[in-house]
Amino acid sequence: MRRRPIPAVKPADLGEALRYLAEGGKPLAGGTDLLVAIRKGTENPPFLVYVGELPELRVLRETAEGLEVGAALTHAELLAHPATARFPILRQVLATIGSPAIRAMGTLGGNLVTASPAGDGLVALYLLEARVRLVSAAGERELPVAEFIQGPRQTALRPGELVRALFLPYLEGQPLSFFRKVGRRQALVIAVASLGALVWVEGGRVAQARLALGSVAPTVLRPREVEQALVGRPVRPEAWADLVPLLCAATQPISDLRASAEYRRKVAGRLLLALAQALARPA
Repeated sequence: MRRRPIPAVKPADLGEALRYLAEGGKPLAGGTDLLVAIRKGTENPPFLVYVGELPELRVLRETAEGLEVGAALTHAELLAHPATARFPILRQVLATIGSPAIRAMGTLGGNLVTASPAGDGLVALYLLEARVRLVSAAGERELPVAEFIQGPRQTALRPGELVRALFLPYLEGQPLSFFRKVGRRQALVIAVASLGALVWVEGGRVAQARLALGSVAPTVLRPREVEQALVGRPVRPEAWADLVPLLCAATQPISDLRASAEYRRKVAGRLLLALAQALARPA
């Protein structure tokens, strides 16, 4: 049975876009997630609202406190822009997403609203403690990313609301950045488990750590107990070995076609040791 074609509109400005959204339209920018979902039949919006060229969604503004990133900026644009050099973890993560063609179309805002536990971009946003800036006909509001994402493919978006931008606070000091994901193939990998980290090291020991695990829980996971336990530890794998069971116990993975829950737990623990090895390596 052929699906009906979905009509699309291209609003002239943000105000018109918000009016269309209030009428039930679904926003579309790069479409690398949404169009796949439409083809699969998991999304069937009454019509699409193309927002990919709206200036309000394409800002990249540096402030004294951080960087405002428009939701419709593509991964490739963010990788190339000098302003993102202050966020190496963001660049590390974005460089692993899909292929050059996908990075040229996909957007950070789209990665966010898809709210997949395996979404690579979300790992960086959790580590950077990003804030989500939302707009609707009723006005604007802001939420921490961990409050905006409420579950697998579930967000705090209200009817008629749009992600306008993400705000990335500048980091203090110079933390070391790490990102690694494990998948079933070498290219275009959808992670069966991933780990991103920001680690501040002083005198060969961890002064502060932020960890974010992808694809091992209903949302990206910040294992706070492990983060706290890392403080003061030497950056050697053998000094972290006792934290592997703690990290594995914090995960809540599922079994699916890509991997079993038990495999995901084991990979999460191995990724923690891989982080220690990377930190111990001479610069």
